[in-house]
Amino acid sequence: QVQLVESGGGLVQAGGSLRLSCAASGRTISSFHMGWLRQAPGKEREFVAAINWSGGMTYYADSVKGRFTISRDNAKNTAYLQMNSLKPEDTAVYYCAADRTVVSYKSPYWGQGTQVTVSS
Repeated sequence: QVQLVESGGGLVQAGGSLRLSCAASGRTISSFHMGWLRQAPGKEREFVAAINWSGGMTYYADSVKGRFTISRDNAKNTAYLQMNSLKPEDTAVYYCAADRTVVSYKSPYWGQGTQVTVSS
C-alpha cells in the first residue's frame, strides 16, 4: 500500500504561483508513475500532469502546458507540481495519484486532496 499526502495548496491571486507536494509513505514511489488530477465544483475529475517512474518523461493537459511543471524526488519519496501563471479556472481540489501503469482517475492510490483557489 502507498499512502499519499498532498500539501501546498492555498489562496493566490491570478498570475501567482504555488508549489504542491505529494509525500508518500508505506512503499517507495520509485516504481510508480505519479500524477496530479483536479476536480472543480460540479465538474469531473480531470488529468493535470503525470511523470514516469524515473522522471524522464512528463505529460500535461493542454490547459496547463507551459504553466505547470511536474517533478519528483524518489530519494525523498515525494512528487511536486509547480504551478505558475495561475488562472481562476485553475481553482479546484488537486489530488496526487500513484499507479504502476497510467495515471488516471482509475489509479489505485490517492491522496486526500489540497484546495487551490485562484482569485481574479
